[in-house]
Amino acid sequence: MSKISDAFKKGKAFIAFVTAGDPNLETTEKFVLEMKRSGADIIELGIPFSDPIAEGPVIQEANLRALASGTTVSKIFDMVKRIREKSQIPLVFLTYINPVLKYGYDAFFAKCKETGVDGIIIPDLPFEEQAEIPNRHGIDLIPLVAPTSEARIRKIAAVAEGYLYVVSSLGVTGMRSEIKTDLKSIINIARETAKVPIAVGFGINTPEQASQISKIADGVIVGSAIVKIIAEKKSVGEYVKKMKEAI
Repeated sequence: MSKISDAFKKGKAFIAFVTAGDPNLETTEKFVLEMKRSGADIIELGIPFSDPIAEGPVIQEANLRALASGTTVSKIFDMVKRIREKSQIPLVFLTYINPVLKYGYDAFFAKCKETGVDGIIIPDLPFEEQAEIPNRHGIDLIPLVAPTSEARIRKIAAVAEGYLYVVSSLGVTGMRSEIKTDLKSIINIARETAKVPIAVGFGINTPEQASQISKIADGVIVGSAIVKIIAEKKSVGEYVKKMKEAI
């Protein structure tokens, strides 16, 4: 059982996403620690990329700001080291395959292990191509299943590590006023084979939505709403506290 799975043992987990380096890495480090103090159970750190195909405008713009501030993969690893001196909250990278490939598969995952990254989400790595990464150095590979995954849900859930990320809505990330997907059916299918907790993300932004989804899932993931708060220079901690209380 990994540190990530352990985060679900106390009840429903609140998973907070932030784009690393937006507006700079020193501030990201402060946000991570603030969200931990406010009740976040797991932090997803987005590695900025020039073509984040799964992201909506809010996180796209955060990626551009982070890249403009000089954020690199190596500097993000340095930030993780600093965070690990102060907190042991589970940290998960969300990245596209290109930065990992450029860094080198083995070198990247070895560095994750060395610095204290617990898991990784790679939205553009197809399930069938996961074998291209032969040695992940014990880092959990967290897969996504979407409303269109259909027959593949059971296969993906069966090999999921850390947690299974259920995408709540079709399309890219972004805040939605209403989530109409039949999440209960997707989660019920996934539970037939999953050996890890199931968390739902994409579009969740209000305490009411978080409360509703936490009734059927083990965790709630929020990204765009947090990134928007950061862009508007509002209180991230206050928002995280409300969302954690809601679940």
